[in-house]
Amino acid sequence: MTDPVNNTDELAGTEQPFVAHLIELRDRLLRSVYGIAAVLAVLLFYPGPSHLYDLLAMPLVKALPEGSRMIAVGVVSPFLVPIKVSVLAAIGLSLPWILYQIWAFVAPGLYKHEKKLVLPLVAASTVLFYMGAAFCYFFVFGQAFPAIQRMAPISVAVSPDIEAYLDFVITMFIAFGVAFEVPIVVVILARMGIVTVAQLKSFRTYFVVGAAAVAGLVTPPDPVSMVALLLPMVLLYEVGIFSAKVFIKHTAAPDDAADAANV
Repeated sequence: MTDPVNNTDELAGTEQPFVAHLIELRDRLLRSVYGIAAVLAVLLFYPGPSHLYDLLAMPLVKALPEGSRMIAVGVVSPFLVPIKVSVLAAIGLSLPWILYQIWAFVAPGLYKHEKKLVLPLVAASTVLFYMGAAFCYFFVFGQAFPAIQRMAPISVAVSPDIEAYLDFVITMFIAFGVAFEVPIVVVILARMGIVTVAQLKSFRTYFVVGAAAVAGLVTPPDPVSMVALLLPMVLLYEVGIFSAKVFIKHTAAPDDAADAANV
């Protein structure tokens, strides 16, 4: 891609040997690992693995019948499961640092108009994933777990296993985090020219049906959880359509912008 004004390539002279790219990639990966390790060290010290798991299990524990507690079926589960939670939390909290390392690695090879597209999408996708996980923890769990407990037969003693609960929580966090990425997917599809904004608007009905199917598959078997996932996805789809218009306008390649101005 060349500058339409001076007819020069803005990336000219920035090429590096293949070995230099590998060395930089190694350094970026190591920095990412060091960042995760630093956050993990803090979490192991405070609040500690056990307290961190207690915090994760709080929505379920509040919904359990009085006197009921969670159980650990595995012999080493009381030790390993809280450690797993600490490691996963360290990775999640280090996500901005990891994405920064990725950005720092690829940014030198991007044109200015590409940087205008990629950097906001990387930042927005991180924030949206956090929002999805937080929405799941603070709202969905608080509504779903009491509803599930009310469905349990009186003859059944409800004592969930701590490892099974962790697997369930991770699945739900990923499901809601990915679901909240709808605007990012919409913007990318529109910016790449796979679909137009007009087509996205015409696909609304199909998206609602598909989102309802996804919500029914990944959420607990209660209508509150399904609606809690469906409504944000539909709203975020509309946000994606609006954002696509803005991104297409402000991230056009110089040649494309010049062509549009000459038409």
